[in-house]
Amino acid sequence: MAGISGITGLGSAGSALLLPALAHAQGASWPTKPVRFIVPFAPGGSSEIVARATSVELGKLLHQSVYVDNKPGGAGNVAMQEAARAEDQHTVILGHIGTLAVNPFIFAKLPYDPNKDFRPISLLAKVPSLYLVHPDLPVKNLKEFVALAKSKPGQLNYGSAGNGSAGHLAFEYLKMATGIFVTHVPYRGTGPQLTDLLAGRLDAASVGAPAVMQFIKAGKLRCIATGTTERLPQLPDVPTVAEQGFSGFEMTQWYGLLAPASLPQAAADILAAAAAKAIKSPAALEGLAKEAAIAVGSTPAEFTRFIAEEQKRWKPVLIRAKVKPDN
Repeated sequence: MAGISGITGLGSAGSALLLPALAHAQGASWPTKPVRFIVPFAPGGSSEIVARATSVELGKLLHQSVYVDNKPGGAGNVAMQEAARAEDQHTVILGHIGTLAVNPFIFAKLPYDPNKDFRPISLLAKVPSLYLVHPDLPVKNLKEFVALAKSKPGQLNYGSAGNGSAGHLAFEYLKMATGIFVTHVPYRGTGPQLTDLLAGRLDAASVGAPAVMQFIKAGKLRCIATGTTERLPQLPDVPTVAEQGFSGFEMTQWYGLLAPASLPQAAADILAAAAAKAIKSPAALEGLAKEAAIAVGSTPAEFTRFIAEEQKRWKPVLIRAKVKPDN
């Protein structure tokens, strides 16, 4: 399978020049109050790390506070519905592979339309998917994990932040590539999942790098493979999935900024310019690099195309894996 398409952040330099001009043209009329930045997942995961790295710098550029509001539930559907209906013109939301490219194909009916109810603002960051095991599991790399799983079909388990989450997709994709059968244990968020993985109640998981780098470095979790096409500088001794015998394998999560479709174009332009600049600020870049996350900062048009490509890419995978939403 082809890897997730990269966007190099075209227009970021232009955004830096465009922002003051737009603000001046609008008489600094937007935003007029603090901006609520909804994260549709529980605290403790990659989504919150990306959102907080963005929100601090975004607030400086917009001259208004931008505060993160975690609102988990329903695989992100609860928050997406609320954001889609927001009419205060000061609510934005973190878009994600799950809410934009997965949920449309696993739910019979969504309380929002991912393509009509929102304005794509900017693809903020891509997050490498890491494949992890508890240190007590007697494997040192992916090859050994695959061999152990094949010797005990269905006896090993893996956790995810919920049915249809990025971690669920990542492990189902790995199962397809390797031919193993391990049991899925869905949780309500990355935080609860990590609690059980760290305690040894789970054997394995695939989690975005920012949420687990500290545990890997402390020896509390073992990374047996990365989903990237090349080794990560932060984990130079950990080979990729492709390196370990599964050519062409790539799995990366992604996060972007969305606004309700009702947000006026002028305000959306100001927000887009600020977001692309914020995620590429020295502070945001430094923070994301420490967590092995990759800043992007695309234009709205680029992000719109990216979402369409991801929906096309994941639809057949979801059908083949028979992914079902949480009850």
